[in-house]
Amino acid sequence: MGIFNRISTLFKSEVNAGLDKMEDPEKILNQLILDMSTQLNEAKKQVAVAIADEKRLKKQLEDEEARAVEWERKAMMAVQAGRDDLASEALGRKGEYDSNVAQYRQQWEQQKAGTDRLRSKLKELNTKIEDAKRKKNLLVARQKRAKATATIHDTLSGMDNNSAFGTFDRMAEKVDRMEAEAAAKEELSMDFSGGDDLEKEFRNLKPAVNSDALAALKAKMGVAPAAPVSKPAEQPYGSESYGAGNNKLSKASSWDDV
Repeated sequence: MGIFNRISTLFKSEVNAGLDKMEDPEKILNQLILDMSTQLNEAKKQVAVAIADEKRLKKQLEDEEARAVEWERKAMMAVQAGRDDLASEALGRKGEYDSNVAQYRQQWEQQKAGTDRLRSKLKELNTKIEDAKRKKNLLVARQKRAKATATIHDTLSGMDNNSAFGTFDRMAEKVDRMEAEAAAKEELSMDFSGGDDLEKEFRNLKPAVNSDALAALKAKMGVAPAAPVSKPAEQPYGSESYGAGNNKLSKASSWDDV
């Protein structure tokens, strides 16, 4: 294959591919229906002309038949009047019209047969167009359904490809990480904020709830309230006592008692 043939083939293939992409089934079908309707209207006009010719021939045939009958009646009148010469002439004229009748009848019959065929073709074409309209509606509905399916598929595929849901997961992980970092900073701030543990305990200490109610609950349960732990009072120097029982030795004794 020569280079020019290859270029021609390539060009044709590109043009056909472009036309295939440009073709919209709905638009193409609508145009076909429009073209078929135009052809139907033209066919109707042609059939109407043929029908008019057929009617004109039939009228001419009827006129020739009427004239032939009229000359036959005249021939009979001439015979009754004893004018055989006139009767012969009248019959000759009748013969001319009979010949015309035969010719017009042949033409009319041919025209009528052609008109009947055109009527039949016209009805067939009209039926095909109506059937094509119904098929067009079905094809267009199928096309739209196919487009909708393809659009949904492309949308879902696009969402999968661009990781839309993956972005949500990544953002959730980022928020979790930010919360963990904030909690860690808070713990470090508490650890290095200064102050002893006792102060922390007092800060975290919650106020007691209704001590009277708590005492009443313990009394109901038969639980003795805990005795308060009291710290012994400090005695002044020189008044402390040593010993047990009734034997006590006072540090405050004078040196004379020793």
